[in-house]
Amino acid sequence: MSGAAGWERPEEWPQERPEERQRVVPPASPVPSVSGRSPPSRDPRDPHLRIPALGQGGVLQELVLADGQPPAPGISEEQRQAQEEWEALEEIQSGLGGTSGTPPPPISFSEALQHFQSAELPCSRGSARAPARRGVLAALLRCLGGPPRLRPQLRGEQELALAMAQCALDDSERVHMRILQTIYRQLTRSRLGCPRYGAHWEELGFQGADPGTDLRGTGMLGLMQILFFVLDSRTLPLAREIFQLSQHETQNFPFCIMSVNITRIVIQALQEERLSRECNRRQQVIAVLNDLYAAAFLRLSRLWEQQHGTVANAGFFLKELELSTKKKPRQLLKSLEAYLSRGLRPPSPPSSQIHFSSICDPGVELEGDA
Repeated sequence: MSGAAGWERPEEWPQERPEERQRVVPPASPVPSVSGRSPPSRDPRDPHLRIPALGQGGVLQELVLADGQPPAPGISEEQRQAQEEWEALEEIQSGLGGTSGTPPPPISFSEALQHFQSAELPCSRGSARAPARRGVLAALLRCLGGPPRLRPQLRGEQELALAMAQCALDDSERVHMRILQTIYRQLTRSRLGCPRYGAHWEELGFQGADPGTDLRGTGMLGLMQILFFVLDSRTLPLAREIFQLSQHETQNFPFCIMSVNITRIVIQALQEERLSRECNRRQQVIAVLNDLYAAAFLRLSRLWEQQHGTVANAGFFLKELELSTKKKPRQLLKSLEAYLSRGLRPPSPPSSQIHFSSICDPGVELEGDA
């Protein structure tokens, strides 16, 4: 993938001798290659651009100056400008807000969730409450078997989920960048990081070079649900199976865009109190949202395969999925339970209630299989 591989010196370039380096005329910008051949003109923001390390042998090595040190005697103005250009290119290549090029470390779901629990989110959690059904008709429908209200002790967790859905991706938040990097590594099986912007995000199913532009309506909750999907040991095989389906020659679809649409459906189901009964039964909200998200993605992938879905009729599949998610969430969850029970390892016995601060940790079994 772009930005993941290091720059390699072409084999045909001759190895220069130390005495040859001393005779090199200070280059003008852009710096020509050691072989005397000018590199092809490339857009610095091209994610496929490979930037050589400044410490390698040749002219580039002579341009290296320690930060804050004045130019050494004999360093021309052209050499100084060339050095600054290479440093600027390194910063673009890293895409992580620094010149080191070192990607942030992966993050677990529980660590990311704890960050949002303690963070000052853009909107007040109190203002993120789900719209309540009011009036005599709503009360009558509830008495006739309509969805129950969410228990008061779960309102805080519901508000957190809705507040995350209103939180935009922020380049200055290191946790946000770690979430992006972890999703990229898990889906691509890469051990390396990737630039913040670039065409590699389109390969994962975003519409453009910036994933943040596709999160309207779901915010960071959209990324958190993908993070859960690719980190939980039970759902990771399913996530990769669906991602592989999204790369199909004729049945391909944008994986991450489809994921964001599923998160949007889950948020609507929560706001309309379609999930209150299941949340009350399990005494959890975010864990229910994540399991329902995985169950809906499983449902979509099966319909897509069986009915030979294409991007042209994706709207039809999403509409069907919205109806089944809101009207039969329990049935979807049972389908996910059946799928997971046929996995490589037997399902774990029912665990005790998981405390809110540690739900959905990659190493913790969720209670969505009951």
